[in-house]
Amino acid sequence: MIKVNNRTSQLRGDRGDATREKLLNTAIDVFGRYGFDGATTRKLADAAGVNLQAIPYYFGGKEGLYVAAAEHLASIIGGHVGDLRAVIVARLAELDAEGAEMMPAEARQFLTRMVQRMIILFVSKESESWARFIIREQMEPTEAFKRIYGTIMGPMIEMARRLIGAILQDDPASEHIRLRTLSFVGSVLVFRMAHAAVHAQLEWEAAGPNEIETLRRHAAELVTVLGAEKDRRS
Repeated sequence: MIKVNNRTSQLRGDRGDATREKLLNTAIDVFGRYGFDGATTRKLADAAGVNLQAIPYYFGGKEGLYVAAAEHLASIIGGHVGDLRAVIVARLAELDAEGAEMMPAEARQFLTRMVQRMIILFVSKESESWARFIIREQMEPTEAFKRIYGTIMGPMIEMARRLIGAILQDDPASEHIRLRTLSFVGSVLVFRMAHAAVHAQLEWEAAGPNEIETLRRHAAELVTVLGAEKDRRS
């Protein structure tokens, strides 16, 4: 009988988890920079500082690593917004069970908190590699896009749609609210997808505490103006 040292087994497992994590984090950056075809397994392994055979061992090949990187990216973003998202989703579910609608003021509060968190996340250095990966998938969607959209982007947009529908007191499923939501989301995404233009226009070298506070106020203003034209007509 072979005796297994539990401590040794745990250490091997920890090393394996660390190797897998390195590959996933590196893959987001490398695939984002070079695309699927340009990101060779050698380039991926070297960038992660792991053995070339780690890719087929953990992911079955480059294709498996690519999809796993998309899932990992969705998980990372979810980790930044998951707690607030859970609170909002629970509140919406509570109202649905009661057959009630969320009041515009409450919806504005939730949307403001979410937008402030997202804008600050988007100007962070951490999100640079995410943007490159996601932009490529927006241009030429693959299975990776389905994973990102299905687990994080889609649910976040749908949640925003529910909140914007409540603010504008219109059906969240209507084409009008869907379009308003997409336009609103675009006004937030610009801080990541057009990062260089944002910094050039604002004449910022970096997003420090003062800049972050400016962005928080701007995020609140984006929500405040939602429905303003309707209020003026009333």
